[in-house]
Amino acid sequence: MDRKDEHHLSSKHPYVFRIQDFNQQVLALQNNTLIATPHSDHVTPVILESMPCRAKEYLVRDKGTAIYLGIQKKELCLFCEESGGQPTLKLQSNNVMALYSSENAQKPFVFYQNQADSTSTFESAAYPGWFMCTSNEKDRPITMTQNGGTKYNTVFSLTSVS
Repeated sequence: MDRKDEHHLSSKHPYVFRIQDFNQQVLALQNNTLIATPHSDHVTPVILESMPCRAKEYLVRDKGTAIYLGIQKKELCLFCEESGGQPTLKLQSNNVMALYSSENAQKPFVFYQNQADSTSTFESAAYPGWFMCTSNEKDRPITMTQNGGTKYNTVFSLTSVS
């Protein structure tokens, strides 16, 4: 664990950031669904916030940092549940500080953030091997996939927001 991770684990405030994929799409909220859309003057990108999951069972070597992800000022958190026979990314009323403060980790809300240089991937703790992704098609919902590459983008750039 590097110093940044240690600071994140002991932080009392969420890390706040914007996210975009390889195709320069940003995340936006549309009817309580996160979509990936090209950035423009008509798009308000969501600001995400993350807090570490402190439960020891999620401190897995080589998986990345176990975190909770939420949408700032919306009281919505990202979580995974099975739908139609596969993991699906959804939003639920909650906030990252409440999840962080909880004695018991809520596995569907936990993601492993694996960071390399200025990019990150987000793997579901509840569904190992499934990663948050965007489609190469614009205005599509954020989903989960086991396969990155040409059809889905699983690598994201994060920009810190003050």
